[in-house]
Amino acid sequence: MQKSFFSLLILTIFLASCQKEQNPFQISKQHIGLLTDSTQVKDLEIIFSKDSIVKFISGDEFTGNKNDIEIFEKGGKKLLSLTPRQSLDSTSVIESVQIFDSRFKTDKNITTLSTFKDIENNYKISRIDNLINSIVISVNEINAAFSIDKKELPANLRFDMNLSIEAVQIPDNAKVKYFFLNWSKL
Repeated sequence: MQKSFFSLLILTIFLASCQKEQNPFQISKQHIGLLTDSTQVKDLEIIFSKDSIVKFISGDEFTGNKNDIEIFEKGGKKLLSLTPRQSLDSTSVIESVQIFDSRFKTDKNITTLSTFKDIENNYKISRIDNLINSIVISVNEINAAFSIDKKELPANLRFDMNLSIEAVQIPDNAKVKYFFLNWSKL
């Protein structure tokens, strides 16, 4: 009896130690590392305890502007920019996350170093928006939007914002400038 209890205890300890640790740079539809779509602003100090958190306060809480929260490594490298759903509310959840560091990657290895071809080969493109200086590739599968500078496009696509840009018009080697995850609940 005592041997089986001891064996069960050893097996429990072994199984508990085998649990997979969350990769702090893994991106999925509802999380980036330990940051999730239900993380509150007040929890950021715990999640990013080894990093520096910079909160910009506009000074006028009545303007309704959202105040981004930037996450830097201790060495100064910018990792993320977080936008809370409500400004100046510690219980607000994060609405969107802009990713700057190339170590952050999706399950299909898309990073800020990826190209348009990488995105197109791994995800179904939901929409392409034509903005002033960039185009935005939306991928609903992971709630992501990838920004590509218009300098990466052929000259005839750079200046007319009324053009409807199709995926076949974007060069395969067009580089991702940055990308966002949008967790807004509509």
